[in-house]
Amino acid sequence: MQALKEIVVMDSSTFWQSILDRDSSMDGQFVFAVATTGVYCRPSCPARRPQRHNVVFFERSADAERAGFRACRRCKPNEDVVDDSRRILAERAFRLIDENSAGLDNRSLSLTLLAEQLKVSPFQLHRAFKQTFGLTPRQYAESRRLARFKKNVRNGDTVTDALYEAGYGSSSRLYEKSSARLGMTPASYQRGGKGARIHYSIVTSDLGLLLTAATERGLCAVRFGEDKKKLVDELQKEFPKAELIPDEARMAKWSRMVSDSIRSGKRKVELPLDIQATVFEWKVWNYLRTLPVGVTNTYGEIAKAIGQPTASRAVARACAANPLAVVIPCHRVVPAAGGIGGYRWDAKRKQKILDLESRQK
Repeated sequence: MQALKEIVVMDSSTFWQSILDRDSSMDGQFVFAVATTGVYCRPSCPARRPQRHNVVFFERSADAERAGFRACRRCKPNEDVVDDSRRILAERAFRLIDENSAGLDNRSLSLTLLAEQLKVSPFQLHRAFKQTFGLTPRQYAESRRLARFKKNVRNGDTVTDALYEAGYGSSSRLYEKSSARLGMTPASYQRGGKGARIHYSIVTSDLGLLLTAATERGLCAVRFGEDKKKLVDELQKEFPKAELIPDEARMAKWSRMVSDSIRSGKRKVELPLDIQATVFEWKVWNYLRTLPVGVTNTYGEIAKAIGQPTASRAVARACAANPLAVVIPCHRVVPAAGGIGGYRWDAKRKQKILDLESRQK
C-alpha cells in the first residue's frame, strides 16, 4: 500500500505541522509512521516527535499495517476516534447540501466548492462526512438530486424538464444512475410510475395481513397491516400512476416464503430485490441480512460494524426506511438503553418476531 502522496488535497507540510502541534482534530484523518521504529501513531500522540525525513503518512491504520508498521501502544491509532468537531463539520455539510438541493449541479457537487464554503480542506470534509454518514458528500448530493427529479415528475413535469431542473447536465447522467435507484427507467417513473407494472398479493400471516409486491426485476415491498385497502393505498403512494395488479398466483411462492420465514422464525428469505436506497442504507440493510436468527444489535453496534461508529442515528433512519419487512430484518435492531424500540409495522409485531426467533437460537 502506497503512502499518501504530496499531490493529495492536503500537502505533506500540512500533515507534518499537525504532528508538530499534536493537533487532536486531525486524529482519524490520517496516521504517520516512523521508519526507524516501525511504529505508526495519531497526529496527537504524546510521544517524542521523530525526524521529518523518517516519517511517512497513511490515510488509514490498515494501510500503515499493510506496509509493515505496528500501532503505537500509547495513542492506539487503530482504535476508533469519536470526534465531535468532525461530526459537527459533517452535519454542516449535510445541511448545506439539503438547503441547496434545488440548485444542485455538477459544480455544486464539487468537494472543493463545499470545502471552500465551510472553510476547511477537501480532505477534512471528505473524511468527516464519510465517517459520520457512511457515504461521501457527492453520493449524498446525488441522492438529493435523484429525489428532486422524482418529486418533479410526480408533480407533472416532463422527464426533460425534471432532469434539467434537478441539475442533471444530460439525460445520460440520469439514466446511468436510475437503474439501481428507481427500479425502472426515468420515463417509466414519470408521473408516479406510469407504465410500470407491480404485481401484489395480500395473505394472512401469523402477524396479520401480509402484502408482498414485485416488479419484473424483483421484490419491491413487504408490509404488514390490518386493512387490505390501506395496504394497497400505501403501496400506490410510491407509484401513484403505476399499474398495480392483484396477482395471487404469481406472488404465491414469494408470499409463502416470507410467511414461512415468520412462522419458523429461522428461514432467511433469498429473493431478487428491486428497491431504492442510498449508499448508506444499502450498507445497513446488507449488514442486517447477515445477522443470525435470534441475535439483536443496537444501532451503535451496527454503526460500528459497518465502519461508521458515529452514525447510529443514520442507522436508525435507514431501518425506518426499510421497505421489506422481515426480508431485511430491521426488527433485529434494538435500543442500547433496553427494550425493543419502535418498528415501522407496530412494536407488538416486532416483539412477536423476536420471540419466534429467540426460540431458534
